[in-house]
Formats: sequence, C-alpha cells, structure tokens
Amino acid sequence: MMSNGKATYTVDEALISMGFGKFQIFVLAYSGMAKISEAMEMMLLSFVGPSVQAEWGLSAQEESLITSAVFIGVLVGAYSWGIVSDNYGRRVGFNFTALVTGGAGLLSAFAPNYLTLIVFRFMVGVGLGGGPVLASWFLEFIPAPSRGTWMVVFSGFWAVGTILEASLAWLVMPAFGWRWLLTLSSLPSFALLLFFPITLESPRYLCMKGRTNDATQVLATMAGVNQVSLPPGKLVAGTHKSEEDEQELDELLPVASESVEPIRDRNEIGGLNAVLKLLGPNLLRPTILLWTVFLAQAFLYYGLVLLTSELSNGNRDCEFEEKEAVHHVSHVTDRNLYKSVFITSFGEFPGLFLSAAIVDKIGRKLSMSLMLFLSCFFIAPLLFPQSDGLITACLFCTRLCISACFTILHIYAPEIYPTAVRTTGVGFATSVARFGGILCPLVAVTMVHSCHQSLAILIFELVMFLTGVAIFFFPFDTSGRRLSDHVIV
Repeated sequence: MMSNGKATYTVDEALISMGFGKFQIFVLAYSGMAKISEAMEMMLLSFVGPSVQAEWGLSAQEESLITSAVFIGVLVGAYSWGIVSDNYGRRVGFNFTALVTGGAGLLSAFAPNYLTLIVFRFMVGVGLGGGPVLASWFLEFIPAPSRGTWMVVFSGFWAVGTILEASLAWLVMPAFGWRWLLTLSSLPSFALLLFFPITLESPRYLCMKGRTNDATQVLATMAGVNQVSLPPGKLVAGTHKSEEDEQELDELLPVASESVEPIRDRNEIGGLNAVLKLLGPNLLRPTILLWTVFLAQAFLYYGLVLLTSELSNGNRDCEFEEKEAVHHVSHVTDRNLYKSVFITSFGEFPGLFLSAAIVDKIGRKLSMSLMLFLSCFFIAPLLFPQSDGLITACLFCTRLCISACFTILHIYAPEIYPTAVRTTGVGFATSVARFGGILCPLVAVTMVHSCHQSLAILIFELVMFLTGVAIFFFPFDTSGRRLSDHVIV
C-alpha cells in the first residue's frame, strides 16, 4: 500500500506475507505448554477431591469447595491478568501467571490441613486466570487466512493435558497418593519459565501502543526465523481498508448506522478505559452474551469432568447410608475411576477434529449451537439409571460435543473484540465463566451425593439448550474476517 507516496504495510499484511513458519511453530509449542499446564491443574480436581475427602474425612460440601476455590481464584486472576497484559504487555502477563501457577501448585502438595490446601488451590486458580493472555498472544502472531485452523490446533493442547493428567493419576494415585500428583502436575508451569527469555512481545500490541519501531524489529526477527522478507516500505499501525474489505464489513454488519471508531489515545488501551469500552453501547451486547455463554460452558465442561468421577462406579445406592459410605470409599480407590476419566478424556480429540472441520465452513455461531444441541441428546439417557458402560459412552459423546463448543468459543471470543481491549475482554469473560466453575460442584458432586442424579442431569440439559439458543443472538460471525484494531460501532 502507498501512504503519501511511500510504501507502507500493516501487521496483518506482514503476517500474511511471511505465512505460518518456524517462528509460529515455536509460539505454538510455548503457548501449547501453558495450555497443557492449565488442563492438568484443572483435571486433577476430579481425582484430588475424592482422595482428600477420604483421607481427611471431609463432607461433600467441603469436597466441592476444593474445586470451587480454584475457580474463585481464576475469577480474580482472569480479570487481573487481562488488565496487566493490556497495559504492560502479553509477555509480562504470562510470565507471572506461570510463576504463580507453578509455585502455588507445588505448595499445594505440602498442605498440612484442609484450610491451607484451600488457600493454595485458590492461588493456583489466580495463576490459571492468565490463560487468555497466552491465547491472545498466540492469536496475534497468526496470519488471518489460517487463524481458525491453528487456533483449533492450539486448543488441542488442552486435550493433551487432560490425557496426560488422567494417565498420571492412573499411575501415581494408587501407589503414591494425591500429594505426588499435585507435585508432578506443577512441573509444566516451571518449564514455561525456562524458555521465557526468548519469547517476543506481540507486534500488534506494540503497534497499538505506538511502538512501531519495536514492532518492526519483532516482525524482522520473525521473518528471519521463517527465512522470508517483510513487505517493502514502513510499518504503520491500523489496517488498510480496500473496497473488498468494506464490502466484507457490510456483509458481516448489515446495519446502516455501523462504522468504525478509531482509538484516539494510546492510553485508551487496557485499564479502566478498556473496561468502560466493554460495557459501552458499541460492545455491550457481545460482552453480555459472551459472559453468559462462557459461564454456561464452564459450568457444563467442568461439571462433566466431575460427573465422570462421581458416576464412574455406576449409580449410587441411596437407600441406606451405610451402603453409601462403603460405596464412596471404594469410589476413591477403585481403578474404575481412573479408567472412566481416561476414556472420556479421549472425547476431546474427536471434538477437536470436529470443530476444525466445521468452524470455518458453517461459521462460529452455528457450530457452537449445533454442538450444544447434540450434547443435550447424548446426556439424556443419564436421566435414568444406566450400566457403567453406557454411562461412560454417554459422557464420552457429551464431552466430545462440549469440548468442541468450548474450542470454538475460545476462537470466537478474541476475534469479536478489537486489539485495544482483546485480552481485557476475553479475561473478563473467562473471569465470569468461573462462576460456572464455582457452581458446577454443587450440582455434579453435592446433588449426586444427595441422591438427586436425575435432577442434576436435567439441570445440565437445560443449561445446554438455553446456551445453544443464546448463541444465535450474537451480532455477527467472525469466520474469515481479519482481527480488528478498532471498535465496531
């Protein structure tokens, strides 16, 4: 492009020209390790809760609080790290999240009592709240044409983490107990700190901060690693809008009054201004809808993980409390628990393939709604007593659909926000989602313990259906669209 007779290019054009090369592979591997770490810390909740309950004689409510404490921590962390990364950079944000997650995770293994364990697991949650920072960091290095596909690949590391944690629990828990599981699960977070010095700041973020010279150096380093050349000319912030781009914008946003609101001051990026923009008239509708869907998705996904451990030995006999007590002890130690969680965790992989196949073809919105309606169908048999095999099969298929929906949601969320508020917006949505994580143990653990399995499943069904309907109210789809640097009015 030409500006005042001089050749210029944007970050988007530079990323497209260099393609997906060796540098992006490194970024994928690094952020993928963080995704694995996050998945392992979350998945171990289905193993640690029952074991700690048996060892310390906890009530069902106290067991639920171990899980809820993590999500309360994520609620705090998601908000905090989003603000930090939008103000001080993506690198600063994800460096401290890795340090907090790994440190608190390791200390959890040495907790002398229940209260200390709750405090340390809360701190783990605070660290895990920085997950959206790394997702945004990775997203901002990927060229637009292949963004959807590579974001699905990135999400695949979560599935790897769940399988690793299930395998680790199967090997470690019977012989060494939950403390060793907590210790080993904290190691991936420390691995991130080893490679942190060679990571680079997002060039898109640097441009939005007015640091185009620094962004140019980052892009030059990326081009050198990929063995390609940058476009001729000078890097400029923002985007070039061709007639084709304007036509695409009109198709995505057919309302006549819509326009683009430029960022007038670099101080508008991050902080309180970013929060005000999220709740302003231009972003209020997608923000409220994202909060609703994120909350429901977290409730469903982590609820299914907990249901797997609670139902792994089949339906509980609630007629006699003594039988229930005996059943619960075997529930903790029986290898069927690890087998069921291991099998259902593999549902993540076909979920990834399915989301990759449909995310760009039928769009983000329709893909998410379809997966939620299918999950309603697959979990319905659990409204009534079923055999162990059918329980595992139903949970496998439901987990497949919910994980596919969650994957697409994590692609859609950062795409719908402009760069200036991207990590803050996704961080807020992730923070709100943790209310779903806080509530799900009350349904998946406490209600099942109280012999209300059918009611618990019915609640999951209702949340799935209503969330699928709510997704249709998002203002537009983002398939094939470049990331926006400005607020769409």
